[in-house]
Amino acid sequence: MAPYVIVTPVRDEESFIARTVASVLGQTHRPLRWLIVDDGSTDRTAQIVREMMGGVDWIDVVSTGSTRRRLGSAEVEAFSLGLAALDPELDYEFVVKLDGDVELEPDYFERVVGRMQADPRWGIASGVYCEEHQGRWEPVSMPTYHAAGASKVVRRRCFEQIGGFVARKGWDTVDEIRAGLLGWRTGHFDDIRFRHLKPEGAAMGSLSTHRFHGEIYYQTGGGPMFLLAKVAHRACTAKPYLLGGAAMLTGYLVPLVARRQRLVSDAEARYYRSMLNRRLLGGRTRAQEPS
Repeated sequence: MAPYVIVTPVRDEESFIARTVASVLGQTHRPLRWLIVDDGSTDRTAQIVREMMGGVDWIDVVSTGSTRRRLGSAEVEAFSLGLAALDPELDYEFVVKLDGDVELEPDYFERVVGRMQADPRWGIASGVYCEEHQGRWEPVSMPTYHAAGASKVVRRRCFEQIGGFVARKGWDTVDEIRAGLLGWRTGHFDDIRFRHLKPEGAAMGSLSTHRFHGEIYYQTGGGPMFLLAKVAHRACTAKPYLLGGAAMLTGYLVPLVARRQRLVSDAEARYYRSMLNRRLLGGRTRAQEPS
């Protein structure tokens, strides 16, 4: 089985980090190294990890020394710090960005890494994340080409070719655009699932999350046709109703009017729009199944 490393940026995850650590310790295919990067936690996050590490020599905790955190970019900065702290002689084929608020099945990495190893076209992949609603764990729908940022497995060669993760909002879309444009396959495996213990947007609030998504859509080069469909869908289905769609539209229009520079090149923007338009015209496609 191909070797891999994990880097986990964390801040104030004392409510969830023990379950994440326990699930990684229980993996049937363990990582060569796991760097947990404490990005200025004010709670017991780092202490909990150290207590659970025991004599495990492939886990380490490092600190950024930060006292502030900018949502959307700080986690990538912390991830990059952890990746740079790895032994440069370490021989691994995959790198994993794993959040500190997830819980994995014991064979999660055995299955994801195994499928990527079996098909060299895979550059970026994940399982499907589930969130708890009214006592039930339900899978969260994602575009076919998307891998969950909370547990993203990237082939090392692909990671190097795309220049790593960009430390800006929208990093987990930009990586897939760049990888796809270079011919890599990206997406998720619908039959492999993990639990996201903290609902998406919990750190920002629902309206701020909708606006955040609109800004990301602008930054990654999204076009007007798919935007209108997204806004209409969110206005009807996402709480708070109507306001969710309005917040997303605002998030897109503010940087558009200000003519802010996007994170992608013209070629990358065209590629992303073609992906979105195919999705819109072809309807929702199923997640990537093993070939």
